[in-house]
Amino acid sequence: MKGFFSNIKGDAFGGITAGVVALPLALAFGVSSGLGPSAGLYGAIFISFFAALFGGTNTQISGPTAPMTAVSMVVIASIVVASDGDVNKALPSILMVFFLAGLIQVGLGLVGVGKYIKYIPYPVVSGFMTAIGVIILLTQILPSLGYSPKEDMEYVNQFKPQAEEIILENILKEEAGEGLLVLEDFKETIRRAGNITEADILRESKTLAAKYASGTIGAVKVMPRALRNINWLELLLSLGTIIIIFGFRKISKAVPSTLVALIAMSGIAIGFGLEYKPIEQIPEGLPVPKLEMFSHFNLGSISPYIFSALTLALLGAIDSLLTSIVADNMTKTKHKPNKELVGQGIGNSIAAIFGGIPGAGATIRTVVNINAGGKTRLSGMIAGVLLLFILLALGPIASKIPAAVLSGILITVGIGVMDYKGLKAIPILPKDIFLGPVKLSSEVLIMIIVLLLSTFWDLIFAVGIGLLISCLMFMKLIGDLTAERSEVGPLKEEAWPDEIDFPKNLKDKVFIKHIKGPLFFGSTSEFEQLYKQIPEGAKTVVIRLSRMQYMDQTGLYVMEDTLQDLRVRGVDVIFVGLLKQPRYMMERIDIIPDFIPEERIFKSFKTYLMSLSK
Repeated sequence: MKGFFSNIKGDAFGGITAGVVALPLALAFGVSSGLGPSAGLYGAIFISFFAALFGGTNTQISGPTAPMTAVSMVVIASIVVASDGDVNKALPSILMVFFLAGLIQVGLGLVGVGKYIKYIPYPVVSGFMTAIGVIILLTQILPSLGYSPKEDMEYVNQFKPQAEEIILENILKEEAGEGLLVLEDFKETIRRAGNITEADILRESKTLAAKYASGTIGAVKVMPRALRNINWLELLLSLGTIIIIFGFRKISKAVPSTLVALIAMSGIAIGFGLEYKPIEQIPEGLPVPKLEMFSHFNLGSISPYIFSALTLALLGAIDSLLTSIVADNMTKTKHKPNKELVGQGIGNSIAAIFGGIPGAGATIRTVVNINAGGKTRLSGMIAGVLLLFILLALGPIASKIPAAVLSGILITVGIGVMDYKGLKAIPILPKDIFLGPVKLSSEVLIMIIVLLLSTFWDLIFAVGIGLLISCLMFMKLIGDLTAERSEVGPLKEEAWPDEIDFPKNLKDKVFIKHIKGPLFFGSTSEFEQLYKQIPEGAKTVVIRLSRMQYMDQTGLYVMEDTLQDLRVRGVDVIFVGLLKQPRYMMERIDIIPDFIPEERIFKSFKTYLMSLSK
């Protein structure tokens, strides 16, 4: 426990700062999910606290995230539609899916799945993250325009004939369940049909309208109608939020710009008495366990959503462990991936019991925590406690926040979560795939496939297909290269023959690193730890690359990050035996000559030794 409280001041400041950053995002993600702002806030409170308490990344701040909310939104919508459009009726099943997702994450951690996350290649991650941004943007354009399909009566009325059919079908199914024969008991059918009211038809029509307009495809379908029915006040509130968020960042980063925008635009709307759409009422008092999720539990009704729970669990695992890697790079520490999955699973399960949406490790909040001084798990727990205090003290005030303001916040999240580094690399990566008249990079093709499938189909299926294509392409490349260099066998980590006569007076000052195979998404972890291998006093690192035949995009950026780290430490780097394909890749993003000028690249170790004697 001594280490736990070893940095109380820094952890308190980091946790409080991260909690403040999390507040507007938690509310926005809750609204976006369809369960309301309180669900986002409850998720942030419990996941932040318990994932930090039981997790394996000391500085991680967890809570609802863009990827998890995007998938949760689809899960919630499908269960609500199956429950006749009644959110309250669907809630026990929804929370049970979230609860099972947490349990699955705990199971993944216990069986050791966490260590395999590092094998996800960069193009898959890039396409996935960009897709999350696109999903958020497409689904938030409608609320930012002030358009709600369920409130557009002209649009809703189009679904009345279909609604009447569905209601009649339900009556027939109900009679069949009671053992009534339609032909013999036709009078009973007519009697029940006569009890159908306009309100029943309207309610079913609204459910169908919302279903038709849900998701990215639905948003695209109704976009023309939304543009003809803009609520200009809602649009101005949303645009004002976006402008403040991006503008305030240029003025100061000491205060979270999302919080500034939330307070400023909400203050304007409330202060001037504008007729805006507020978010749903946030319940006052302590969160109450939703125990009806267990009393209403039925394996038959929940079994269709088991795959949804698995999807959330896998996505949360990927999301969290990628953030853990970011935290490791910033703090120069090493997280425990399987323990982190157990912590995330416990946090998500407990959040579900209290009605919270699922979440994962949040990159922005984690970075904020580290920069503010957070070093131990206490910082994440403090962030959760702060959000609970805000809920208890400011719940009624938060309920007056305009829904358009949260849409504006989410739009900035969607813009920010996209992987611009990967998108910028599209025109410069080597083109090795022919698709008819079009020539593309294989890694760009993977990224585009994952992006499109994630946006318009299924996130987890998209990642799986991306991984499969990556593996197939990699196997082909390595097979071709192995055929060309078949005389090269595996070597042990020891001095190569031409290094035996290395000058003795330089042995303590020069560290020689051998790369004996491709630097790709599955082999970068050792190279990332290069700085730990360098002995004290060594001011030069010689990286021997004659046996690194191939470098993919993941390896390229790991090399860039490592060279940047060595430059900061004042260590000079020499390349020896650099081959054609890796050199081409490094020239594309200016590693050569920005980090390694030509005079530090030698064709052979012999020519490097000759340069030392000059």
